[in-house]
Amino acid sequence: MEPVSKGLNVIIKEGVTFGENVTLGNNVIIYDGVQIGSNVIIQDNAVIGKQPTRAKNSILPEVKKLPPTVIGSGVTIGTSSIIYANATLDDEVFVADLATVRERVHIGAQTIVGRGVSVENDCKVGIKCKLETNCYITAYSEIEDYVFIAPCVVTTNDNYMARSKERYDKFKGVTIKKGGRIGANAIVLPGKTIEEDGAVAAGSIVTRDVKKEELVLGFPAKKLRNVPEDQLLRNQ
Repeated sequence: MEPVSKGLNVIIKEGVTFGENVTLGNNVIIYDGVQIGSNVIIQDNAVIGKQPTRAKNSILPEVKKLPPTVIGSGVTIGTSSIIYANATLDDEVFVADLATVRERVHIGAQTIVGRGVSVENDCKVGIKCKLETNCYITAYSEIEDYVFIAPCVVTTNDNYMARSKERYDKFKGVTIKKGGRIGANAIVLPGKTIEEDGAVAAGSIVTRDVKKEELVLGFPAKKLRNVPEDQLLRNQ
């Protein structure tokens, strides 16, 4: 068996390594030094190992060349998805079409990154999470294991909304502890924490921390009741 099956117009730069039984679709680009495990599928037009760039007026420092991307075994990367340099995808991660995983992101084993999801830079995502269609994970966030984030959820990290120099060292993403869940179209404000098995109802705006095993609803989100016992992670 050939270690790599390639479609048309595939570009593989220097120093890329492959395990066994890797399938590359058409027009795939893999940048220097990327490490890819066995039984990996990378679909058409995907880009792996892209170095980040900055706008001329960005407040963030220019990025020096980052270490290569690492892709574990059993991973699937969907059509037209982009995985940046210095991202790590552990075994059996599934990335759907049109998703973006930025630099210095670590995604744990068997996590699903849905269609059109954006995981911004400097985030950590645990094992067996579900990040559903078009949700937005802001930079500097931490998502622990078994977290569920429904479609079109938005997380934020800038309380100053791009005004004043005071904000430069105060960007703070969100923290979602083990088993946390967020319903569709909810918004989580900067620096907020959803504790273990905390749940946010669809359409809510989270302006304060969500306590362990608490279900919140509304705008601003307030406690509605405790999460039902049969929905707690320990009972699954």
